[in-house]
Amino acid sequence: MRITENISLAFGAIKSNLLRSILTIGIIAIGIMALVGILTSVDAIKASLSNSLSSMGSNSFEVRQWRMRRSDKSKKIVKAIRFDEARNFKERFDYPATITISTRATSFATLKHNDKKSDPNINTIGIDENYLQVAGYEIAEGRNFTAKEIEEGRQMVLIGQGVVEKLFDKSITEALGKGILVENTKCTVIGVLETKGSGGAFNADNVAFLPYQLVRKKYISSNRTYSINVQVEDAENLNAASEEATGLMRAIRKVEFGKDDDFEIAKSDKLASTLIENLSYVTVAATLIGLITLIGAGVGLMNIMLVSVAERTREIGISKAIGASSAVIRRQFLIESVLISLLGGAFGVLSGIIAGNGVSFLTGGPFIIPWLWIFSGLLFCVIVGLLAGLYPAFKAAQLDPIESLRYE
Repeated sequence: MRITENISLAFGAIKSNLLRSILTIGIIAIGIMALVGILTSVDAIKASLSNSLSSMGSNSFEVRQWRMRRSDKSKKIVKAIRFDEARNFKERFDYPATITISTRATSFATLKHNDKKSDPNINTIGIDENYLQVAGYEIAEGRNFTAKEIEEGRQMVLIGQGVVEKLFDKSITEALGKGILVENTKCTVIGVLETKGSGGAFNADNVAFLPYQLVRKKYISSNRTYSINVQVEDAENLNAASEEATGLMRAIRKVEFGKDDDFEIAKSDKLASTLIENLSYVTVAATLIGLITLIGAGVGLMNIMLVSVAERTREIGISKAIGASSAVIRRQFLIESVLISLLGGAFGVLSGIIAGNGVSFLTGGPFIIPWLWIFSGLLFCVIVGLLAGLYPAFKAAQLDPIESLRYE
């Protein structure tokens, strides 16, 4: 008997036991929907998190002056990272990444415009043209510095929304092009940053960014240190890039072989790693829920196949009487079992994709077709169908044709 005939007969058997078949298909569909739906949601949340955390710098690291900690008992000499070292690093680091140099002017600046002034809590930083991208800032109105303006140390400034509220009554358009005093330096506002909000004691909107060459001229300090931020294109390459950065920085600062680094690499992927690690627990839980539901569905499927064997005993006897072998009968029942399981799987996959992408839509994530989970779910259905159909199939194949023909 050809496989197409087996499938046709299987569909006929499903139709003849429609209510029981629908219930079994429904149970299997629920299991697969739980599996595919939750895992699609997890993938969507991961993608959304990766995009969000990437804009916050989760795929970047900072090369900075080594910072003494209370718990650190070493007597390491704290050496500032000089401007020439930072620039040398930026020119020589050839890993696929975006590099920015910055230096803090003061965390307690007072900004003025006409008769209005801010509180002395404005974080003033000297930056280059790449800083906004790496630090996750976006411009609401105006523009960024150009590389030429950075190198010439033009008296220009980018300000956060907190500064706009204090000096310009929340009017961004009024702020653009105006001159303000940053401490005692008059600067023209060329851009206003999108709001980022506050985190703990730090308010990311109370900022003023200046070209770093302007900071070097106006904020003269013998112990000024520079930070180098490196944003890699792919977060998976973060460790490799940081190791290469360590080697290059040791060479630039002439750290002798065998001695500890006199700087530190601060990675910012800890939050992303923690969140994604927690999501992995959800993945495991979803898989267990789906598998448990499928086991229950498998028991139900085995039951319906055993009932089917009992109801079709006379039919099996007729088939054997006209020449059907035990192998043919066994294959027929196995195909029927797998077909019911696959029908449930197909409905479950479709429902799971819709449900999972519904969550993705709500979280602002992309539309995802989880091919891995689709094929895994359907494979589970085939396995469940085979396991649930084995005993009924063997039982049907072993029926005596004479006894089957006399069965009522």
